[in-house]
Amino acid sequence: MPYIGSEDTVRDLRRVLSNPNVQSDQLRYRNTILKVIRLPSLVEYVEQPLTAGLRDRAACVRRVAVLGWAKLHNLQTNSEIDAAVVNELYSLLRDPDPVVMVNCLRALEEILREEGGVAINKPITHHLLNRLKECDIWGQCEVLRILQRYRPQSEDELFNILSLLDVSLISPHPPVMAATLSLFLSLCSGLPAVGLAALERVRGPLLAACGNTSREMQFTALCHIQLLLRSLPGLMGEHYKRFFCGYAEPAYIKQRKIEVLVELVNDDNVAILLDELRGYCTDVNISTAHAAISAIGRIGRSYSDKCLEILTELLGLKQEHITSAVVQTMRDLVWVCPQCSRTVCSAVEGCEAEIQDSQGRHALLWLLGVYGEQVSSVPYTLEVFIDGVRSEASVGVKMELLTATVRLFLCRPAETQDMLGRLLHYCIEEETNMCVSDQALLYYRLLHCGIEETRKVLQCRRSDPSLGVLIGRPAEPINQWSYIFNTLEPLRPGAIETESATIGGSPEHMTFDPKPNNDLSDTLSYSFGKTVRSGESEHVQCPTIFRCSPQSLQAAMQLVNIQTLAFTPPHTLPWRVYLYTNTQNKHSADTCHGTLILGELLYTGEEIQKKSKDEENVGVEARQDKREEEREEDTAEGRSEKERVKKNTAEKGIKVTLKQQPRDEKALKGFLSVLTTVLHALSSE
Repeated sequence: MPYIGSEDTVRDLRRVLSNPNVQSDQLRYRNTILKVIRLPSLVEYVEQPLTAGLRDRAACVRRVAVLGWAKLHNLQTNSEIDAAVVNELYSLLRDPDPVVMVNCLRALEEILREEGGVAINKPITHHLLNRLKECDIWGQCEVLRILQRYRPQSEDELFNILSLLDVSLISPHPPVMAATLSLFLSLCSGLPAVGLAALERVRGPLLAACGNTSREMQFTALCHIQLLLRSLPGLMGEHYKRFFCGYAEPAYIKQRKIEVLVELVNDDNVAILLDELRGYCTDVNISTAHAAISAIGRIGRSYSDKCLEILTELLGLKQEHITSAVVQTMRDLVWVCPQCSRTVCSAVEGCEAEIQDSQGRHALLWLLGVYGEQVSSVPYTLEVFIDGVRSEASVGVKMELLTATVRLFLCRPAETQDMLGRLLHYCIEEETNMCVSDQALLYYRLLHCGIEETRKVLQCRRSDPSLGVLIGRPAEPINQWSYIFNTLEPLRPGAIETESATIGGSPEHMTFDPKPNNDLSDTLSYSFGKTVRSGESEHVQCPTIFRCSPQSLQAAMQLVNIQTLAFTPPHTLPWRVYLYTNTQNKHSADTCHGTLILGELLYTGEEIQKKSKDEENVGVEARQDKREEEREEDTAEGRSEKERVKKNTAEKGIKVTLKQQPRDEKALKGFLSVLTTVLHALSSE
């Protein structure tokens, strides 16, 4: 047996296989045998029995032989595929044994992977669909998954296939139902009404899966129900009690059920659901309690009075983690519903003693800073925070304390002047964190410019009602989520976007997923320096490279009411920051016009050409005029050819792309002016 190795190797294998102790231990004996049969040298000895096995009378032999060819392919992945074997496997798709048929699909998928897998045509498709009932559960799932590649050639054929799938759509087996619905949605991508009808059909099987004894099956069903509710918000409205949490259920299932309950709230059941959620707020699991409190806050955007009553009652419990979560929820609620500010301010007054975590203190400071004139005891509360600033470990709390104190100084200067001076002195002279000290310096220099200038920067809108449009979720087209249905993606934490704002961070930093919007077609690209106009676009070049810490950037942008959506770490390339803001311009005494501006800051580490793609789209005449002007300048100033080439070369800098809806030139120029000032200030630092 020279193909195994040396004679010593053969001798060792023989000795081990003849050892009675090894023969009596099935696992050791199997591992020894595997040392012989995973060998590529045995391929030529295996092909003949596998070929004979494909034609064996016994179905169990054919099943193993088919999978054997897939295994053999793994041992010799670089060798050419035998066309005769592939044809034989295709012919076995019509084998009377359904397991052999499914195994052939799996083997062909493996062998023909580089060619895109098994070829699915009309005869194979209809053959597989007609024999679908003969397969076991996982065989049906395999067939349905592979059939997603096929596209019907006519509408009549499409509806014939849908008729064959109708029975499987309401299968009592959740995997089969999910695989069928996934295929159904794939086939009906151009027929939204048919897709919605299919979602209605699977309501019963999904509800049944939520009551499955398997916790994993329950969780999977809940995640996929959340997907369906994105297109049919009222799909489970009548069955909301099926999503009430059981006492013994694990926390991850309770939290998913709470998210589903929020989606099912309406005028008829809001009282019942709020009463149910109130009970979850005192759950022994802290994450579940926080999820319930946050859910009440989300419902409060439509039913603020009822929800604020419950949240105020929870503050009366004086439990640390509950108080912190309630304050954060109230902070998020008042940002969207400014009419709740007076009730919230009276509720949170005096609750600072129960809040020990940094996120809760951060939220409380934001409320005290923005609505300081409505709470009589705010100066005394902030003074306690300022006295303990040396022992404060959270950078975010220190930065929020700075902002809150400066904001309070603008409306109550006599009570705040002394403590503001002490805070600025500490942050500038003694604070070791650069983000805090930089923010303190920014405020110090801003105050030197005058109270009115400071007021223009800091006393911006206290809430943003237009965020309701961004946070709200209308019915979405099915094709926006159908591609992840029946995959592991919906099970991933945070994969399914909800209306909830995460507990933590100021509402200015609330993030949303800016989905592509064809209406935001007015695009401008900027850098900073000299402006070059090209039709609807502007390009400005920055002579210096602007790179700073995310915290400093966030703090600076927050001061001018520009909110940070996301950013990459400062030492990675390409470096990006995504921003947004909403502006309100008064057109008359009674009417206001709002516009949404989205922005992207990009630094690639490479040279940014002054002649960008936008300039290439400018008309031929404009380009010729520009060249004529450049030639005249060159002649007048006597530039050499080398200097002219240098003028057209690139400089390193930041490129900013802005999108706006609706179009408002005045608002856009104002936004650009503010953004330019902030970035130049940070660059100089």
